[in-house]
Amino acid sequence: QVQLVESGGGLVQTGGSLRLSCVASGDLFSRSTMDWYRQAPGHRRDMVATITTDGRTTYTDSVKGRFTISRDNAKNTVYLQMNSLTPEDTAVYVCKLNRGWLGYWGQGTQVTVSS
Repeated sequence: QVQLVESGGGLVQTGGSLRLSCVASGDLFSRSTMDWYRQAPGHRRDMVATITTDGRTTYTDSVKGRFTISRDNAKNTVYLQMNSLTPEDTAVYVCKLNRGWLGYWGQGTQVTVSS
């Protein structure tokens, strides 16, 4: 019923910026909280940011002040603006639509930050 497709990842230098997008198919987006997660080699999956249906946001401490999550319900899209990137931000970034206990997951997009 729901498919999520991320884009915008790539290779960037330390201190650079990237803007990730996640487009959802189906009709659940506007009624669902959306999350961004990331998983780096050798690390656990980490929740980066979340945004509720009414625009309230939450961030993990390591990205506060650098990352911004936003959504455009008319486009069924959630964004993650990432600034001041460091090699520690290198990971596969995945979006999640929360519906029920488990929700729906995208395929992920690779972000690599070189030193």
